[in-house]
Amino acid sequence: MPITGILLAAGYSRRFGCDKLLYSLNDGTPIVQASARPLKMTVDHAVAVVRPDSIALANLLREEGFEVVTDANTVNGMGASLACGIRASREAQAWVIALADMPFIQTATFQTVVNLLRQGAGIVAPQYRGRRGHPVGFQQSFGEALSTLTGDVGAKVLLERFQSQLTVFSCEDRGILCDIDTPQECKLSLAFH
Repeated sequence: MPITGILLAAGYSRRFGCDKLLYSLNDGTPIVQASARPLKMTVDHAVAVVRPDSIALANLLREEGFEVVTDANTVNGMGASLACGIRASREAQAWVIALADMPFIQTATFQTVVNLLRQGAGIVAPQYRGRRGHPVGFQQSFGEALSTLTGDVGAKVLLERFQSQLTVFSCEDRGILCDIDTPQECKLSLAFH
């Protein structure tokens, strides 16, 4: 079953002060690369959604093997970005949705999401110590609902509406909860991991 990974990388980094996705971690790896690589390693096809003006980011993600798509509607939030990625990959049998500002998620966590989707789970999400996090997987049957999302809450509304179809697995990966919004959070996160 072909599974597509969608990396949401169209945010504006308003709290960060510059394009946080190009900000380097201690080892010199940009946040977006650290977020993208484990996703790319575990899916059959990878799509990144970026803003039309994010040329350097788009080039970097293409070098990582992602199909890059842009949409002016990404200004309308994460839901619009996710819908753009789904529409660009309608042939997928399932999707794994990841956020580009979450560089500490382990490859094994992505692989577990993919494995559960291949086993037929409708929606999949990891949890760490009782808190649900990212990435989240969806079967193709949710494609239409995903392709019409808007606003800044992403697919959260679908997780609530289809809770009976949600498979949650526990993991020891605290990276599933760690997104980076400010340079201070980046420094704290680096110390934490």
